[in-house]
Formats: sequence, C-alpha cells, structure tokens
Amino acid sequence: MASPRTITIVALSVALGLFFVFMGTIKLTPRLSKDAYSEMKRAYKSYVRALPLLKKMGINSILLRKSIGALEVACGIVMTLVPGRPKDVANFFLLLLVLAVLFFHQLVGDPLKRYAHALVFGILLTCRLLISRKPEDRSSEKKPLPGNTEEQPSLYEKAPQGKVKVS
Repeated sequence: MASPRTITIVALSVALGLFFVFMGTIKLTPRLSKDAYSEMKRAYKSYVRALPLLKKMGINSILLRKSIGALEVACGIVMTLVPGRPKDVANFFLLLLVLAVLFFHQLVGDPLKRYAHALVFGILLTCRLLISRKPEDRSSEKKPLPGNTEEQPSLYEKAPQGKVKVS
C-alpha cells in the first residue's frame, strides 16, 4: 500500500496540474470560456501598461499572455502525467510563475478577490514541493542503538512476569 506521503504528492500533483492546464488554456484560447478569455486579455494589457520595462523589451500583452499560458499548460501536463524529478522542476516553474502573477496583480492594484486563487495555488505548490523534497521517514523501523549490534527489547519484553492479584 502506498504511503500517505505518496498519496498526498500524487493528489496534489494531479489537482495542480489539471488546474494549470485549465488556466493556461483559458489564456490561450476562447474555446473554454469567451468571458474568461476576454478578461485575461484585458488584465494582461493592464500588466504591460503598468510595467513599461516589458514594452521596452518588446514584450506586448499578447506575447506575455500566450507565453505564460503555454508555460502553464506545459508544466500542468508534466505535473499531471510525467513521473519523477520533472514534476519538481515543473512545480518550481509554476511557483515562479505564480509569484510573477502576484507581482502583476499588486502592481496594478487589483483587490484581493482578483488574485486570491493565485495565493491559494501558490501555497499548494509550495506545500507539494516541500513534501516531495522531504526525505522519506523511516522511524517506524526498529533500529539498533549505536555501538550495539543486537536489537533492543521492547517495553513489554522488559516488563516483569508474574501473577496479578485480583481482589
């Protein structure tokens, strides 16, 4: 049976991966939701206006929105389907992306309700990364004490054996 740690990592990976595939797709195409797509277009225009450095680098709102959307879809697919270390790399990139999005929201002065989902998913990405990077806990196995090659007896084996007086 899988350990609770493994189940947690898999559940977080699949849920986060699907969420980012969905959000990235909304940024790329209006097929899922025309309203959400047009809202994304409007939001990214305000991000580029608020950060003139992007304009100087030749990055317009369309390029920014599509590159972030494509990165979300790619990392979401990796988080959902690819086993092993690539999940952690995708997790890290998504965490950086969420931090950038939070920066953009703060830059344009959006209210909390507009970016609360980014905060929540940033926290979930952080938790998933911390859980996956923590070494497996082996405390349930019996370990001999240092310098002693034989196993230590349990408390029940040390307990005195005898009759119990019952009144």
